[in-house]
Amino acid sequence: MPYTHPVSRPWLAGRELEYVTEAVSGGWISSQGPYIPRFEEAFAAFNDYPHGVACSSGTTALTLALRALGVGPGDEVIVPEFTMIATAWAVTYTGATPVFVDCADDLNIDVTRIEEKITPRTKVILPVHVYGRRADMDAIMGLAYEYNLRVVEDSAEAHGVRPVGDIACFSLFANKIITAGEGGICVTRDPHLAEQMAHLRAMAFTRDHSFLHKKLAYNFRMTNMQAAVAYAQTEQLEEILETRRDIEKRYDDALTDVPGVTLMPQRDVLWMYDLRAECRDELLTHLADRGVETRVFFKPMSRQPDYYDPAWPDLNASRLSDDGFYLPTHTGLTAQDQEYITDEVRAFYGAA
Repeated sequence: MPYTHPVSRPWLAGRELEYVTEAVSGGWISSQGPYIPRFEEAFAAFNDYPHGVACSSGTTALTLALRALGVGPGDEVIVPEFTMIATAWAVTYTGATPVFVDCADDLNIDVTRIEEKITPRTKVILPVHVYGRRADMDAIMGLAYEYNLRVVEDSAEAHGVRPVGDIACFSLFANKIITAGEGGICVTRDPHLAEQMAHLRAMAFTRDHSFLHKKLAYNFRMTNMQAAVAYAQTEQLEEILETRRDIEKRYDDALTDVPGVTLMPQRDVLWMYDLRAECRDELLTHLADRGVETRVFFKPMSRQPDYYDPAWPDLNASRLSDDGFYLPTHTGLTAQDQEYITDEVRAFYGAA
């Protein structure tokens, strides 16, 4: 169905075309080219980290981070129950076991339940900043210090949330706050970890490029053309975040008094405007019939076939996912667009 109001749309209002044209006209279209280090340096600096390692997706960013930290078979990684499945898959790709922790009412990992899941095999805590809400990193870093664990932040949905962990991993998919079409990036303060991630993303070639590969590695490289787009996006990131704050406020103002609608806690940055609703599926059909695209919440990890646990119906994550969804959210969304969308939500509940 063609939607007049899609859930997401990339915002390419900067120098993206200029930079991509320069990359193509100069012949630097592969993973070698000047825009890759420019983007890595600019994005790392935005996050107050000295090192950035660009790669092919947010999922590969997580995989590189875990591998660089030495995660492998026999290890366990603490993962939120409520997340997109790529978070758990990255752990599985390394041969380690994801250990799931239920979410709090803000959808982020419930930090009061992490300690009970820590075992001698636990190596990493992997929090997710869900829909742009910062996880309780003070508590998480305290646990990591107490139990000598490493912390990898899944920041796929949270460009603008300043990281504090060993490594933070961002997605640059087309629906993210900034984009390269496809792509990802890791940031870290540790030069050794940065070197390892860069080594692993490029098939672990030896320094003399002799085709002797001493470890299992990947082709997770970003192209110079993608980096050109990402660099242009990074130049606009503060402006993009400010525009999205205005979008969040307009949604809050329009929906705060609608019976049957429950607003979610404030976001640190706005990726998607998430909320909960009575008769959710009927509401989403109503909106779709009027050209408004929506998405339901993530399914809990314990409901997924790869990680199925019969206890999933009793989880907070299940309760929240059953009536949660998000509305169209992108930087180009206008006040007029939002008025149309929120008027349709209000009309469904007789609150017009």
